[in-house]
Amino acid sequence: MNLNKFLEELEKINIYPTDQQLKQLEKYYELIVEYNKVMNLTGITNKEQVYLKHFYDSLTLNKIIDLNKEYSLCDIGSGAGFPGIVLKIIFPKLKITLLDSLNKRIEFLNIVIKELKLQDIETESIRVEEFGKNNREKYDIVTARAVAPLTILLEYAIPLVKEHKYFIPMKANLETGYQNALKILNSKILKIEEFKLPVEQSQRTLLLIQKEKKTNKLFPRNNSKIKKQPL
Repeated sequence: MNLNKFLEELEKINIYPTDQQLKQLEKYYELIVEYNKVMNLTGITNKEQVYLKHFYDSLTLNKIIDLNKEYSLCDIGSGAGFPGIVLKIIFPKLKITLLDSLNKRIEFLNIVIKELKLQDIETESIRVEEFGKNNREKYDIVTARAVAPLTILLEYAIPLVKEHKYFIPMKANLETGYQNALKILNSKILKIEEFKLPVEQSQRTLLLIQKEKKTNKLFPRNNSKIKKQPL
């Protein structure tokens, strides 16, 4: 996806980056390539692929919720900053927390934040189950991109969401068997957005899940680990 195609596809989802934001994305790409040489950030470093499978893909969250508001947002398992860093560049009103359990990735994210002069964005080198113990009902939006099966994600994410606010997992194909978890966690699906990435036509699914009321549910009883999954 070259720059012209990137901008063309963003227009279709009502995103119009400024010149400054495009410069920030370009700098972000350069930092990814530079630091990927010494740490495992991503298997994708080709520029057109990064713009498609990381930058554009991260911004598709805007398909299911208008991000031009002062939402607080938590990105679980942010990795190299997808979607959290990309969202912060394009939607500067967002107040973002990036969670990742690997300290080296957090160090990279802090470098990006400093280099791009991003504001109202923080990082936490901690497992989400530990973070959640002291941050219940804190965020307007919690998201996770290619992190874990939905049944596990729900139990980690929903406790972080404010009452009547949203968890929006970013998936490839939507698996089954999560309905009981939704019920236990007092949550419901408001909308499912299925689409294909431009150019390569790979499947994507977004779910807008609303937390209807507080829950006393804690975290996964099976101790399953949160980890990145390929898209």
